Amino acid sequence: MKNNIYMYVLVMALVTYLIRMLPIVLARKEIKSRTVKSFLFYVPYACLAAMTFPAILTATDGGPISGAAGLIAALIAAYKEKSLVTVALIACAAVFITERLLGLF
Repeated sequence: MKNNIYMYVLVMALVTYLIRMLPIVLARKEIKSRTVKSFLFYVPYACLAAMTFPAILTATDGGPISGAAGLIAALIAAYKEKSLVTVALIACAAVFITERLLGLF
């Protein structure tokens, strides 16, 4: 049984190393394709959105309704080019008000 654990750890280490090493080895030349550059530019934003979006809807006590209210308020404030602090405060206020209203019903 213990040998299996060491084998699992070794395989996980190898896979993690390969995932990090292969792009460096395979992309030694400058990337000239506009499509590939554009794709690589947006990857961090897409990963961040994929990690945070589910948490936005489930992090509140009011459930997905108050989370959605905060998300919509934040999107509107961000669209109107408000500062990051202002967007965060507006989203918090929207969640707070929504949870209070849901508590009344």
